[in-house]
Amino acid sequence: MRAENTEVSRTVRGASRPTAGAGTGAGRRRLAALGGERQGAARRRVAGRVSPLIALCLLVLLLFALCAIFAGPLAPHDPTAQDLRARLRPPLGVAGGARAHPLGTDPLGRDILSRLLYGARVSLAIGFAGALIGLAIGTLCGLLSGFLRGPIDEAIMFLVDVFLALPFLVLALTAIAVFGNGLTVLILLAGFSGWAGYTRLARGQVLGVRERQYVLAARALGASPPRLLLRHILPNIVAPLIVLATFELTSVILLEASLSFLGLGIRPPTPSWGSMLGEGRTYLHTAWWIGVFPGLALMALTTAISLLGDWLRDVLDPTLRG
Repeated sequence: MRAENTEVSRTVRGASRPTAGAGTGAGRRRLAALGGERQGAARRRVAGRVSPLIALCLLVLLLFALCAIFAGPLAPHDPTAQDLRARLRPPLGVAGGARAHPLGTDPLGRDILSRLLYGARVSLAIGFAGALIGLAIGTLCGLLSGFLRGPIDEAIMFLVDVFLALPFLVLALTAIAVFGNGLTVLILLAGFSGWAGYTRLARGQVLGVRERQYVLAARALGASPPRLLLRHILPNIVAPLIVLATFELTSVILLEASLSFLGLGIRPPTPSWGSMLGEGRTYLHTAWWIGVFPGLALMALTTAISLLGDWLRDVLDPTLRG
């Protein structure tokens, strides 16, 4: 009887114990799936906790985008039309203001509101185009530098160090003096201004990802270098690059405003927030609205983009999730 009980207990334990290969593989797959679900749920929870401040920033950015797209129908006047009889007219609500010019007029009688709407088109076009160009160039250089290493890595990082050592404003002034200050030149300058930051960030991310197990496994299975870069490495480093792009966007917008403030941006009479600030600095005591309104618009846009960048960093960075 004792032998039979022992045999039965062994049989029960053997039946309840899974095979080593099948149980381990299935368990790992279940754990991986559970980890992915938890990570996705955590990301959705963070993304869902949109504070009123972030919602306001999204609303401000959407408002500026709509103003830039529909500047023609929204503008009450031609932004370049001059009316010397209505010059330096104050905004509505101030003594002497009129409904025809809600934000007042400049020294040439041009409507401030119309110029702000068209200036948003210039600032956003140069900002987004420049940020995308810098992101593309910097990501490509960082991928090649971190993945190939050797002489290519040394050459690219040498160019990055040289670029960061030179004052970019001097380079921009030289390029404008040689090629002019057209819209295409300004967009290329804006894109070229931030490529070094993207390159250093992408290179650092690639150096950490290229030794991960899934990359080594794909390489062992015979995946080509382009497939490794585009399929296995790039998707895993894109999150910090997107966050950096939001901060670089504000830098590009401020760069265009600075060049226009110095008279080296978009050629007159095309309106630009920087050029409006430059025109209004001499009238701050007599006609404050000329420089205050474009300054407020520029501050609101860059602040909204910066706060959205902080929010994206919290959403996309797993180390910042509680």
